Amino acid sequence: MDWSNIQESRRQTLGICSRCCSYETLKKKLPVLGWLPRYTLQWLQVDVIAGLSVGLTVVPQALAYADVAGLPVQYGLYSSFVGCFVYCVLGTSKDVTLGPTAIISLLVSLYTYEDVSLAILLSFLSGCIQLAMGLLNFGFLLDFISYPVIKAFTSAAAVTIAFSQVKNLLGLKDIPREFVLQVYETFRKLPSTRLGDALLGLSCIVILVLLKWMKDTSPRMHRNIPRFYRLCNLIVWFITTARNAVIVIAAGLVAYSFQVLGSQPFILTGKTAEGLPHFQLPPFSETTANETRTFNEMVQKIGPGLFVVPLMGLLESVAIARAFASQNNYRVNTNQELLAIGLTNFLGSFLSSYPITGSFGRTALNSQTGVCTPAGGLITGLVVLLSLGYLTPLFFYIPKAALAAVIICAVAPMFDLRICKTLWNVKRLDLVPFLLTFLVSFWEIQYGILAGILVSIVILCYPVARPQIKVLESESLVLQPTSGLYFPAMEFVRDTVHEKALAVSPQRSVTLDLSQVTMVDYTIVVGLRDLLHEFKSQGLCLTIRGLQVRNNILLGRFIDGESMKMCECCMFNPTYCQFSDIYKCRICI
Repeated sequence: MDWSNIQESRRQTLGICSRCCSYETLKKKLPVLGWLPRYTLQWLQVDVIAGLSVGLTVVPQALAYADVAGLPVQYGLYSSFVGCFVYCVLGTSKDVTLGPTAIISLLVSLYTYEDVSLAILLSFLSGCIQLAMGLLNFGFLLDFISYPVIKAFTSAAAVTIAFSQVKNLLGLKDIPREFVLQVYETFRKLPSTRLGDALLGLSCIVILVLLKWMKDTSPRMHRNIPRFYRLCNLIVWFITTARNAVIVIAAGLVAYSFQVLGSQPFILTGKTAEGLPHFQLPPFSETTANETRTFNEMVQKIGPGLFVVPLMGLLESVAIARAFASQNNYRVNTNQELLAIGLTNFLGSFLSSYPITGSFGRTALNSQTGVCTPAGGLITGLVVLLSLGYLTPLFFYIPKAALAAVIICAVAPMFDLRICKTLWNVKRLDLVPFLLTFLVSFWEIQYGILAGILVSIVILCYPVARPQIKVLESESLVLQPTSGLYFPAMEFVRDTVHEKALAVSPQRSVTLDLSQVTMVDYTIVVGLRDLLHEFKSQGLCLTIRGLQVRNNILLGRFIDGESMKMCECCMFNPTYCQFSDIYKCRICI
């Protein structure tokens, strides 16, 4: 037995283990270790204020988004606190807050058909997929989905979500889920509008818009301003920041007042489950009054949502994290973000959560409040837990029209067609995936995303398949691809060579300058071999020059035959090379 080899193997194993378990490695996987040792009392004060502000926003939004997902309102809150605690440990952005969002809630509604068990199972499976992508460092795949496709999808989703709430805003019933039928039935049933819901809903929208305008236009406070004015400004800031909570509470009080007086002109949220969710396994099978569905049948029922929901969740969260990291001068780790959102969905499914992702509106509020670390999410999570523990009986009196107003005002900024003007000025071809995604998303949301991605990939690959070829006239005809040469372009190069050299009279020899080619593959080798044979059969010369050393050796090895040898000098100094019957090219002779 070779003891020296065994000892060397042990040393290598110990070295690998020490690197894997080092503090620096743990800091990469647990970002909390990076900022926690530097945490200060001043940071704590700011994080508490930010956490409370976001908490007062997330509670009413969670109730509203659960309605968008077609689930009882308490499931919005069940989905709102796990991400706060997980992201504090694993997240790399100080601003991002995880929870229910309008887009993910819409997708959950489309793929789970208002079935709670399917929604929770979808959260579990989405978390598994997202965790696998993070562990395998597949975050780079998100870079292949272009910004116009994302903007088109969010704009279409904003229209779909907002219009889906018109029925609650006006008190209409029996409105179908499909967008086109929804629009038709909504307008057809306008005479059935409930006056109380319509007045309350429209009033809530007007007040929300005014409060947002006040927040955006309020002047900044300075130290030399009297304390009374500072106090007034603080009160205004609090009301405008927590405007969603203010509206929901006010509408609930109005509805309760009518209930006490013995009449109720509004459609109320109704009874909700009280208390915190139980920790239990996700439903891997489901028993209904008519049948028992197995795990496979539930997965088949979810269908394309198994891929669309986790993908859109990752896209939304990573895009938000990158945007605010750029705005506030720090960097985020995409793969670490995948791990954070994946673990949140995975653990959340054990607490009756449906899929969640990063929220743009709440993240913006978090950033504007000046949050210093992800610890602000701990306060937000505690606010949600307190609401679940003590406020759920009061949710009975919340009018659905008020929640609809909150949703409509939340998704309205997502609708942005001003990008069309920018795309027209920058690159008009980008309008094609944008418009295609936008329009097809109204038919089927997953087809809109898929169509936009496919068209974007085609636009991306077209210059690869059809490279620009510069034609130079010297002693012989010189053809030079001005970009790299990859396998989709080989037929185009052959057609160009035929058109310029063999389809003319008299036929001409050609020099093919491949100085821009960094790599060759089997398709390129076969294509060049066929061209060489064709030129030789016509008694013409095809000269290849400018190849890098590795490509030169490969071509010489695999195209080499009885009548085709590579110049021995040029193989090691590839400034000029010609395949011919001799062993040295014209330059080397």
